[in-house]
Amino acid sequence: MTTGPGAHCPKRMRFGPCGGVRADLSCEVRPVRCPFGTLERPVGWDGPEAPDRPPPALLAAPPVVLTDLTVPPFDRHGLARVVGTLAATCDGLLVGEHHNRPDFPPTQMTGLVRDAGGAPVVTLTCRDRNRVVLDQELAGLAEAGPAAAFCATGDARGAGVRPEVTQVFDIDGTTLAAHAAAAGLAVGVPESPEAPPPHLRPGRLAQKQRAGAQFAVLNHVSEPDRLARFAGRARAAGATLPLVAGVAVYTDERSATVLDAFPGLHLDPDRVTAVLSAPNPVEAGIAEAVAQARTALGVDGVVGVNLSGPASARGPVEGAAVKAAVGRVLREAA
Repeated sequence: MTTGPGAHCPKRMRFGPCGGVRADLSCEVRPVRCPFGTLERPVGWDGPEAPDRPPPALLAAPPVVLTDLTVPPFDRHGLARVVGTLAATCDGLLVGEHHNRPDFPPTQMTGLVRDAGGAPVVTLTCRDRNRVVLDQELAGLAEAGPAAAFCATGDARGAGVRPEVTQVFDIDGTTLAAHAAAAGLAVGVPESPEAPPPHLRPGRLAQKQRAGAQFAVLNHVSEPDRLARFAGRARAAGATLPLVAGVAVYTDERSATVLDAFPGLHLDPDRVTAVLSAPNPVEAGIAEAVAQARTALGVDGVVGVNLSGPASARGPVEGAAVKAAVGRVLREAA
């Protein structure tokens, strides 16, 4: 039974706040104030402390390059083509779980990505599965071989998107991370450094580490100094896990707009304008992403970057080619 601030959370989170809190501290699910928004410190993890484990193989050779896997749903041939484009230029492919674009089940996606030559980092969210089914998926991932699970509470389904479908939120991402660690999986978690209320975010990441998280993938920040500030505050709060910084990849208005619409994600509008107004926006977008990545990798505690977003309005294959170009430059410079 959820207690404390979570008793009033529309997502039934115990270890909030989620990344979808609005600027006025209202909830993304219902027009109510986030019950975690007025806390001075995050809710502490009260489950078993995760045992010390070696870093995941994924992080063995920094700098690490992760890449969002953007593919046409339920299309194994399209997936293979995109993975084939990306596999040689990154260390892992972050398999998403989108509120408006369902795809093959996580365990099956793991096999398809591996068969195509990629290393999957599989997102599991609590929106569409209860804890029994989540534990089944974790067991399946563990049985399929070494894998990394990216454990998130999950965004609420957008207004008007499949309104006939319920949203579960039986557990939250921190609890899911503990379940994934118990299953023997490498465990990643998200965090949004600039999402309201920002003073809770560093300590909240420390609680996720106590639960079992081994690395964190951060949402984009609007300025590099804010990434360094967050990393320092997270260390001071006790979060020693490696950080993977978000790098926005966009080459046209649509790919920038898709990224900017995500809760808790911040793009620098001046940089977006510079890319979109360049004589060759594709080249400019690649150069901007490389510059973002190099700056982020200079921050103490950041061991890698995650190339995120669709990258191109022309489709998944074209977007994969853009992200592959960014990854290639970063790997050649390593």
